[in-house]
Amino acid sequence: MKTKKLAKRTLFKGGTILDPVKEKEFMGDILIVNGKIAAVGKVNVDDADVIDCKGWVVTHGFCDLHVHFREPGREDKETLETGSRAALAGGFTRVCAMPNTNPPIDSPESVRFVAEKSRNCPIHIHPIGAATKGQKGEELTEMAGMADEGAVAFSDDGRPIMNGGVMRRILEYAGMLGKPVINHAEDDGLRNEGLMNEGLMSTRLGLPGNPTQAEAIMVHRDLEIAKLTGAKLHIPHISTASATHHVAEMKQRYDQVTAEVTPHHLYFTDDDLGEYDTNLKVAPPIRGNADRKALINGLKNGTIDCIATDHAPHTIEDKESTFDLAAFGMIGLESCLGAVLKILVQEEGVNLLTVVKALTVNPRKIMGFETNLLTEKTVAELTIFNPHENWDFSRENIYSKSINSPYLGKSLAGKVKYTIVKGHLYSY
Repeated sequence: MKTKKLAKRTLFKGGTILDPVKEKEFMGDILIVNGKIAAVGKVNVDDADVIDCKGWVVTHGFCDLHVHFREPGREDKETLETGSRAALAGGFTRVCAMPNTNPPIDSPESVRFVAEKSRNCPIHIHPIGAATKGQKGEELTEMAGMADEGAVAFSDDGRPIMNGGVMRRILEYAGMLGKPVINHAEDDGLRNEGLMNEGLMSTRLGLPGNPTQAEAIMVHRDLEIAKLTGAKLHIPHISTASATHHVAEMKQRYDQVTAEVTPHHLYFTDDDLGEYDTNLKVAPPIRGNADRKALINGLKNGTIDCIATDHAPHTIEDKESTFDLAAFGMIGLESCLGAVLKILVQEEGVNLLTVVKALTVNPRKIMGFETNLLTEKTVAELTIFNPHENWDFSRENIYSKSINSPYLGKSLAGKVKYTIVKGHLYSY
């Protein structure tokens, strides 16, 4: 990764500009002056640094609603700074950090810690506050105070809120604050000790299974409570056809529901666990191909709004273990674009604009961030990528502090070339 401060005048010339807000694609240039968009279209200037973007796509900086940066408490896995570098390599200029740190982000003071420390990071990091104290699913946190300090949503991610009454109160309070609630959608009782998707492969491998119903039932419950309270509900890392169906049905009756899908649930199936790769041990688990196809269709038809990585770094000791003892989670920021373009665009024929919207304007809308990034005088947040470059993911592509990626050695399509944010240019 090469880093430099943007020149006073920088011209990105001859790229394919993809505007996900206006849903337009055109050849043109983008001029940045003093870190802000100055002109978009055909631009002729003599005194600017020129970066040739011919054959590449120029669009909004990517936005990830679901990352785990582990700070405070587990800086051996990731820090706000190293997580930022991983995000930059993936084309992300803005992320939302989950609160399941050690201790959890469950107070106004802890939200302030993340918000203040992240100001010096190279990307924009928005803390998500815990919904319950200690993420125990019992007593609500000081949600108003956390919102005042910068919390953009509330979640006990990693731990489902099992008590429906508690979930109702969380949604009611978050609704008054205008913030979305994100509940880890698994029924603990049905999930039980499941380590992977329940099916033929779990039987063959002799591993306890986690049935699709564990997710679907929780999603259905949360959707109904959201409608009851009139609050915003965002479904994280949706993994099953049944849950996708529930979201589609509810969206016909209620417009405050959104959903995300991860690249790994689009790329892999439970057949890929045949070698007991602990990097594929995630929650919710990698499902079967029928579920994977349903997720792809859900993204195509708008049931699923956005793509989020669920970037979850772990130490080598956490992962180089037997499958039952290994930690759940994988890193995913650096590999995201290559994985989704390979599966969605190259293999499934999904329109590139649909994928870019799922990485840019759609997640920004969910969190209430500024969306129209290609207007004049807007502070520049751009990602430039080659949609046609096929490459193999390797250790050299990892900027996270952890290396727990199942994409190592995998073929990807589409590579980030430049990320522009906070007045700096990052190149790869």
